Amino acid sequence: MQGRTWGLRLLLLLGLRLGSQEALPPPCGSQIYCHGELLRQVQMAKLYQDDKQFVDMPLSSAPDQVLRHFRELAQTHNLSIPRQELQMFVQEHFRAVGQELQPWTPEDWRDSPQFLQKILDPRLRAWAGQLHQLWKKLGKKVKPEVFSHPEQFSLIYSRHPFIVPGGRFVEFYYWYGHVPNGARVYYLQRSQPPLLTLMMDRYVAHTNDTTFLRDHIETLASELDFWTKNRSISVSSGGKSYILNHYEVPYGGPRPESYSKDAELAATLLEGNRDTLLAELKASAESGWDFSSRWLVGGPNPSSLSSIRTSKLVPVDLNAFLCQAEGLMSNFYSRLGNDSEAAKYRNLRAERMAALKDVLWDEDKGVWFDYDLENEKKNLEFYPSNFAPLWAGCFSDPDDVDKALKYLEDSRILTYQYGIPTSLQKTGQQWDFPNAWAPLQDLVIRGLAKSPSAKAQEVAFQLAQNWIRTNFDVYSKKSAMYEKYDISNGGQPGGGGEYEVQEGFGWTNGVALMLLDRYGDRLSSGAQTALLAPHCLAAALLLSLLPQ
Repeated sequence: MQGRTWGLRLLLLLGLRLGSQEALPPPCGSQIYCHGELLRQVQMAKLYQDDKQFVDMPLSSAPDQVLRHFRELAQTHNLSIPRQELQMFVQEHFRAVGQELQPWTPEDWRDSPQFLQKILDPRLRAWAGQLHQLWKKLGKKVKPEVFSHPEQFSLIYSRHPFIVPGGRFVEFYYWYGHVPNGARVYYLQRSQPPLLTLMMDRYVAHTNDTTFLRDHIETLASELDFWTKNRSISVSSGGKSYILNHYEVPYGGPRPESYSKDAELAATLLEGNRDTLLAELKASAESGWDFSSRWLVGGPNPSSLSSIRTSKLVPVDLNAFLCQAEGLMSNFYSRLGNDSEAAKYRNLRAERMAALKDVLWDEDKGVWFDYDLENEKKNLEFYPSNFAPLWAGCFSDPDDVDKALKYLEDSRILTYQYGIPTSLQKTGQQWDFPNAWAPLQDLVIRGLAKSPSAKAQEVAFQLAQNWIRTNFDVYSKKSAMYEKYDISNGGQPGGGGEYEVQEGFGWTNGVALMLLDRYGDRLSSGAQTALLAPHCLAAALLLSLLPQ
């Protein structure tokens, strides 16, 4: 009888009822890291300020032993384990985060890389040298025990070393097969923006290693096949149908790394709507923009995360990334002598270019916008992702650059002195105002810098100058680089969202070093940031053309 009571109560605790709709599958099979009563009790007890901490902790023994001890503890306390007992259980059966990793310095790391000498401002040169040192701090290698006993870790083993972002993110992100979100078992069913093909392009351009390209071209193809088979959507415009892509993660349950927050949010909805909400939260995480007004617009309450509808939108940046990847794949196959595959990807790119123009481009505004599938209209809000086709080179009309630049002026984005805002919406989410993120600065800056227009190139430089000064000023005060910055009050570490702002930080360091390499002969560490109101653009351009 006791066993039957335990089973019945467990079903009730898990919210399962006879006759209810079939639940979506969990993100992975682990009853510790991805779903199950142990995960639920620990996360809902909020033993740690950040839910991610628990699901990143290695086990001290085999999973079946840990689960058996948990069931015994739960039965002893009639399924309601006191918080202190739960804490003692975790301390006994789990190890601290990060013990499965060891430090690693990249083999090609050099103490004084040549690009530092291109930076004329001595303060910026010294700072760039300090940023360069951070790669050693962020370099990691997985210990052999993760390969020997993978069941005791949420970390996915890799024999190759890697760079981690920093802070709470102590695993590599975006790799393997269809390229999961990150190297944790609970990330396996969602991806990230598809940039693997671009990574290969940068590697081959640097090394001319055609053998490596030939050996891995099918891996690149498999990633694009994943997006074709699992994330495609048909969109009609002007009497034509187009195939574009969106983010979608049809898996149930709270995200293990944010379990308590997801569960509490889901509890505010009717039971029949909870799985949909939890899947939409995962889709947003797949986009990288978790979370943003971008995915709330068009919902019943656009100010509430419970209205999230990521999969109902066709994102500009996702489709620009895929367009770029299709073009690169065509070039790769041509280089390898496979004309049929080259033609296939060339045609795919041409089809997507037509879709970007007919579905996402807005001639009146002069830029691209996300498309709302349910409401059958564009989301006309400002996001830096609107400029992704410029960055990806996925547009055919040269005038589009000038139109997009005018859109920047008209939106008054150029009046922000400390960086390009992620949106103009104040929602409290981290991918909204007043935060600014390094990859989004790159989308706009390099999108404009690629243009033959002197005006666009000068605006790109001034935006780079603003961002470098924000990074430099904050580093000068805090001795740290951050994943995001608050640009509303002189430039500060960012905020909002689900967790405290993180130090590190991989992409911030990378974009800063890229801009210092590109514009090092012009950038200044001085205190005066560039304010580019529309009437100042002409003056900035004229000054840039004067003899130095």
